[in-house]
Amino acid sequence: MNARMDTSDTCDLRFGQVGIACVRVRRVDAAALCDELERRVRAAPQMFSRAAVVLDLSHLLDLPDDGTVDALLEAVRSAGMLPVGLAYGTSDTEALAKRMGLPLIAKFRAAYEPAGGATAAAHPEPERRAAPAPQPDRREPILSAPAPGAASGAQQHAGSVRSGQQVYARERDLIVTGAIANGAEVIADGNIHIYGSLRGRAMAGAQGDVKARIYVSDFRAELVAIAGHYRVFEQIPDDLEGQSVQCWLDGEKLLIAKL
Repeated sequence: MNARMDTSDTCDLRFGQVGIACVRVRRVDAAALCDELERRVRAAPQMFSRAAVVLDLSHLLDLPDDGTVDALLEAVRSAGMLPVGLAYGTSDTEALAKRMGLPLIAKFRAAYEPAGGATAAAHPEPERRAAPAPQPDRREPILSAPAPGAASGAQQHAGSVRSGQQVYARERDLIVTGAIANGAEVIADGNIHIYGSLRGRAMAGAQGDVKARIYVSDFRAELVAIAGHYRVFEQIPDDLEGQSVQCWLDGEKLLIAKL
């Protein structure tokens, strides 16, 4: 829920749901990082071009010096993305962020990357967590009313979700009784049930619940994600298009299978 912090004749200041991605650096090599991110931008420019990203240095054995971090940030920019901060880490990371004039960001909605289309029945291609996401989200999230009588206080959105809209179920499941259009997003901290066509994006377990699942009556998705593991579809595999499916995690593999 967006919280209005202040109102004046000059501006409004709000905190809200922001689409932001994490680039998790596993090796200090600015040229290789630029090449990899450029590849991903080319694969899905509508999602990754000028995407806002956070640089995560927590998987490196030693925190790089300022010059090296500056080179990594420039690599991200050269690839066509926009670094907006560093991910929280140690006190040294905090000091580094201050020196670089960047904010520390503790959470991001979901981290996405393109994945090649698999053709196995359950599509068990490993999903990684380290790359770019949609454009910064300037939309007002729609917080739907709880579904009457729904188990565990599930939240229900009656009807379709139009392109450009976002529906977010905080700390609960989400039930959508209509279609999710291209360019629309449905997000839940729990499971997602879609009793219609999914042509946009569905992201379950948004706060890290690896047991969350996504159920779709008519699968035509741009993207599905669970706890930060995701798959982007440039083209839906023939055995999944238009089918009723469920999506779940098995370790670090995002599996999709017909119901």
